[in-house]
Amino acid sequence: MRRGIAATALVASIALTATACGGSDSGDSADGPVTITWWDTSNATNEAPTYKALVKEFEAANKDIEVKYVNVPFDQAQNKFDTAAGASGAPDILRSEVGWTPAFAKKGFFLPLDGTEALADQDKFQPNLIKQAQYDGKTYGVPFVTDTLALVYNKELFEKAGITEAPKSWDDLKKAAATIKDKTGVDGYWGSTQAYYAQSFLYGEGTDTVDAAAKKITVNSAEAKKAYGTWLDLFDGKGLHKADTTADAYAHIQDAFVNGKVAAIVQGPWEITNFYAGSAFKDKANLGIATVPAGSSGKAGAPTGGHNLSVYAGSDKAHQEASLKFIDFMTSAKSQETIALKNSTLPTRDDAYTAEVKADPGIAGYQTVLAAAQPRPELPEYSSLWGPLDTELLAIAGGKESLDKGLGNAETAIAKLVPDFGK
Repeated sequence: MRRGIAATALVASIALTATACGGSDSGDSADGPVTITWWDTSNATNEAPTYKALVKEFEAANKDIEVKYVNVPFDQAQNKFDTAAGASGAPDILRSEVGWTPAFAKKGFFLPLDGTEALADQDKFQPNLIKQAQYDGKTYGVPFVTDTLALVYNKELFEKAGITEAPKSWDDLKKAAATIKDKTGVDGYWGSTQAYYAQSFLYGEGTDTVDAAAKKITVNSAEAKKAYGTWLDLFDGKGLHKADTTADAYAHIQDAFVNGKVAAIVQGPWEITNFYAGSAFKDKANLGIATVPAGSSGKAGAPTGGHNLSVYAGSDKAHQEASLKFIDFMTSAKSQETIALKNSTLPTRDDAYTAEVKADPGIAGYQTVLAAAQPRPELPEYSSLWGPLDTELLAIAGGKESLDKGLGNAETAIAKLVPDFGK
């Protein structure tokens, strides 16, 4: 899954809404099955085929329900659903990024799921993931897949450099990068300019973009400046790749890592399948996965991401009941095990981490770092706060503005998104 929410034109969503939404154009007949529409936002190539197969399995077992599967590009889905729901023509089910869930719940677009069939196994899911699906005391999504960031590294390159364990701190990483460069000629680390990837540096200093409980913007605090200073320093030095400020930076970093041109990056489990497709990881055991390095506070952590399955509040009772049944099926231990085995994504319930699932070194490795994943605060605007930072961090990393100026600009922009927060 590619991070970031693009600002996209919404004209295309009108056509999609008219043809794909559960409503008057649902295709139901008086004596026929109920047709529910599911907007899936997964990767159309790597993940969608597994979901389509599960849809067929569900339909075979539930002759009274048909599922209209629609794959919507992730970077367009939030705006498309917002537009469709506002016009009372949204799909019955949305694969909602965890950051979207409280935002859409606040608008009244999602159905509360507490006490429904969809949450019958609530105690099987990881508690922090249920918490991320909640808003104002109610649960608006069932955790479908989860993720976090980790330091992923090329074991062979580390061993050639004489490094026997993953760096525990950012200082350790800088030293390791220099050693790897000396011993192998390859850069040791390549960082990202994206705000989501820089979030771990904030956690390493015990802070965040905002303090939601205190209603305070903290992106320009002393702790945040120290965090982003460490982030910036990792673009300059022996074995540290300079900042890539191009539009294709994500692809450049990923390609370099999977083909052995850089020894370590910070990345999420949505790329596990692509790791294995690279020349450096034909032997899957060469993929090292460790908790992101700690900051000066000694703390290490990364944001918790992933997706929930949510039900549109505007659907009628029959469509909602069918949707709840479908969600219960898709988030069952059996389905989650199937999804993990086929897509190399992380289940959201512990009973889906079977021996067969954990035989995949990528999944097993990422499971070990989940304990350091930081849940997002119950703040509908939280995900949108990374937007201003994406702009400012790019300018800072590219040398177009100073750290102080960039964080000051970000603070001003964030204040407009959460106007009731102080500085």
